Amino acid sequence: MIENANLLFNKITHGVYVIAVANGKEQNAFTAAWVMQVSFAPPMLAFSINPEHYSYTLLKASGVCTVNVLGLDQLAIAAHFGQSGVKEKMTTYRWQTGSTNAPVLADSLAYFDCKLSHFSDAGDHKIAVCEVIATVELNSGWPLLYSQTGNMDGSSELYKR
Repeated sequence: MIENANLLFNKITHGVYVIAVANGKEQNAFTAAWVMQVSFAPPMLAFSINPEHYSYTLLKASGVCTVNVLGLDQLAIAAHFGQSGVKEKMTTYRWQTGSTNAPVLADSLAYFDCKLSHFSDAGDHKIAVCEVIATVELNSGWPLLYSQTGNMDGSSELYKR
């Protein structure tokens, strides 16, 4: 076991995002903090996704998603989409559609409309590598950082395994 892993991993700076996926009329979204740019040409992002979750199934089937940047005052949104097994999860917030037809969180600071390139294995998660098709700034503000979410994701318990 690594001592203080949850505290030390919080020192790696990264933002908090809502990844939204759709396959036809089926839609879902989840909170992600493990997101990063991985290429300039073409512009690409990568994020971690749990292959046991419904969002993974939709992303694998459709090959499109949006990465929605949350603002400093949107911790409640992060908590909402961080929950598993919530029915009607998408009805609580306002959505619009991006160029790939993936849902866009209307109240986010900005979004990246993406097309899936490929998955790579990463322990208990998969890394989704996506080409960015479009980007839009929707609202002004400072982004929410993972370190500002406390133990919202319950990660302190996961490191004890």
